[in-house]
Amino acid sequence: MNEILLLLGMTLVTFSVRYLPLLVVGRIQLPNKVMRALRYVPVAVLTAIIVPFMLRPQGTLFLSFENAYLVAGVASVVIAWRTRNLLATIAGGMAIFLLWRVLIG
Repeated sequence: MNEILLLLGMTLVTFSVRYLPLLVVGRIQLPNKVMRALRYVPVAVLTAIIVPFMLRPQGTLFLSFENAYLVAGVASVVIAWRTRNLLATIAGGMAIFLLWRVLIG
């Protein structure tokens, strides 16, 4: 019974923390500066998730050409910058990662 109450409590807290701000923001007009700034949130969050793993795949800093994560990540940034195509970036990054893992080990 305690587990069910704990699960319901966590659900309520998680839902209220995420839904209530959206409910309030949905009813007011945000300034243009805030709306422009919010467009960068997905990129910032994705970068914060990916970069630490790319630089530290085994838990320690690994800046080397043997680091397939780093090589593919840098290549993906270049592909995204040159093509501005999400599919090309994902496919190119994955292909370079797999090829690098096969070639370097």
